[in-house]
Amino acid sequence: MKLLEDKILACGKVLPGEVLKVDSFLNHQIDPVLIMELGKAFYEHFSLYSISKILTVESSGIALALAAAQYFRVPVVFGKKGKHKNVGDNVYTCECFSYTKGQTYEVAVSKDYLTADDTVLIIDDFLANGAAAECLLNIIDQAGAKLAGIGIAIEKGFQPGGERLRARGIDVQSLAIIESMTDDSVTFRSAD
Repeated sequence: MKLLEDKILACGKVLPGEVLKVDSFLNHQIDPVLIMELGKAFYEHFSLYSISKILTVESSGIALALAAAQYFRVPVVFGKKGKHKNVGDNVYTCECFSYTKGQTYEVAVSKDYLTADDTVLIIDDFLANGAAAECLLNIIDQAGAKLAGIGIAIEKGFQPGGERLRARGIDVQSLAIIESMTDDSVTFRSAD
């Protein structure tokens, strides 16, 4: 998606350790016009599925998931990181390693909000090694729900997450796929 690629080039910063800092528009400060366009792009790609829930992980994926949900007219459910007294024990859980934070955390989703009757679209801001996506897939499996696909804003195509998910037959729609990054440049994968 050219709009997103242009925004990454204009405002993104490459940090050591292959970290792309896009917090000025995607996940710390949020550009609402861009976010709504990304949500619309996910709707256009996945609109043939009978999606009943959009699933993400707190907190960076929430705005993007909400933008998509507005077009689908379905609720957003997000996995909470860590233990929460207000969620209780009636939850699906999995462990997820955050490359950016360098730690593993538990993700929990209430069984009240995800059931075997649901068809789920996973939405997230980044896909690199695929840990968050795998965790959410695990939760969908625990619920007995059906997966529609995975929508990602920015995929690091030089890391294995996207390739592994697609090899399993999962419909992964990444709006910008980065082929390579250096301290002063970002190269995107050309559209097939």
